[in-house]
Amino acid sequence: MTSEVGWLRAAADGAVLRVHVVPGAALRVRVTARPPAGAANRELLRLLARALGLRPGDLELEAGAHGREKRVRVRGLPAAAVRERLAAVR
Repeated sequence: MTSEVGWLRAAADGAVLRVHVVPGAALRVRVTARPPAGAANRELLRLLARALGLRPGDLELEAGAHGREKRVRVRGLPAAAVRERLAAVR
């Protein structure tokens, strides 16, 4: 059984999470910060870290800093645990 799904894949140091920022997404993360100077991206990482029970420094925006398609590296947490913790967030 693989730990890979369309939005999540295993990585050597944890997992990589694909995020498409759009209203009505399966996982909705609403940020109040505006995009200029990366404030919205930093807030996204803080919110995901809180949902995953990690420090914001354990997450890194790997791609998509200026678009809706983003790739977030989650260090120190296997893909299966990322999936479980995000499923528990309602």
